[in-house]
This record gives sequence, C-alpha cells and structure tokens, in this order.
Amino acid sequence: MNARVLVVDDEAPIHRFLKPALAASGYDVLTAETGRQALHLIATAAPDVIVLDLGLPDMDGKEVLERARAFSKAPVIVLSARDREAEKIAALDLGADDYVEKPFAIGEFLARLRAALRHAATAEKEIARFEADGLSVDLDARLVSRDGQSIKLTPKEFDLLAVLVRHAGKVVTHREILTQVWGPAHRQDTQYLRVFVGQLRAKLEPDADAPRLIRTEAGVGYRLCAGE
Repeated sequence: MNARVLVVDDEAPIHRFLKPALAASGYDVLTAETGRQALHLIATAAPDVIVLDLGLPDMDGKEVLERARAFSKAPVIVLSARDREAEKIAALDLGADDYVEKPFAIGEFLARLRAALRHAATAEKEIARFEADGLSVDLDARLVSRDGQSIKLTPKEFDLLAVLVRHAGKVVTHREILTQVWGPAHRQDTQYLRVFVGQLRAKLEPDADAPRLIRTEAGVGYRLCAGE
C-alpha cells in the first residue's frame, strides 16, 4: 500500500509541481489549500505524512500544526518561503519533523520525505541501535564504534549522541537538545552545545571539517543523517 501524502498549500504552482512528482515516486497524494481543509483531511483521511505551508489564507500554518498534533502523529514537513530562523524553530518546537525552504530541489525534498516516513515507522518503539556510514551506536550498552573500532565518549558526549540517535533523520532544535542533555536552565547555551558537537564530530566523523553524519541546520539545530 502506497504512503499517503497530504500537501497543504494555497499556491497552485506548488500543487502542479509536487503532485505529479510525488505520484511518480509511488505516493498517493491528497491536497488542501486552506488550514480548515487540511485539518479535516488529517482527521478523516489519516495521511501518512503532511507537507505544510505556513502562509495559508485562513490561518497560520503553525496553528494548523499545533491543532493537528492534538490528534495526529503523522510526520509534518513544513514547506515555506519564510526563511527566518525564528519561524523554523517555532515550527519544529510545535512538532514539525523537518523544514524545507522554497524554492527547493525535488530530489532533496523527496529524500527528506523518505527520512520523515522512516522516522515515523520507528517512533513507536525505542531505538536501541543506530548504524550508518560505518558508525555503530548501541544505546542500551552505551557502546560506540566506527568500522569495528571502539570509540570512547564522555558521559555527556554519549548523552548528546543518544538524543540525536533517537531522532535520527530529524532536525532537533538547539533548545530541545540542551534541555534533554543539560536541563532547562541551559536551553539558551548554544555555544556550549556547539563545542560538544565539535568534539563528537572529531571522534565520529571521517572528516570533522566536512561532516556527513551530524549535519548543522543553520541557526536551528542538528540532524543525525541516517543514510538518506
């Protein structure tokens, strides 16, 4: 059974572009042009993934996201021309799984869509192991290795990596990481987080100056890439 994608956008060109591209990739496509239509379809058609524009004619997309999160666990990819960091962070903190800016490349967009669906498929069960690009992480045993060679992490480095592993493929905001690893009192200490991410990259990445595993989402947070 094909995954069902709901595209919520009031721009006709976006629907004309995305609908055939998604259909050609094997998805069943639903469309909505307003927030109210979107909420109705989310409730009645149960899409597997939602692509949501923030600039809708009847309500802000973040309101749609907040209302949808009350009854739907479907992953949400925000698709918007709004490029302010505050907008991205607000959407992610409200429960969005990813954020793609317009204009966008269809190849990258489809990769983000696949990653969101994979994350949703494993979200119901606790992830115990992560493997990608030669890196292996066993959360239960607190063991990390690359190409079979053990890597020693400090307790906080491992806790930071564990947060990224549990959200593999998904953008995790600075505030969310800092709150989970160091507590609410440190949720603004982004420079502190940057230092620890640098330490992790130095130990885990083949080339810390060109990271492939721990990707920076500028001004927003980090993403642990799961091979997409």
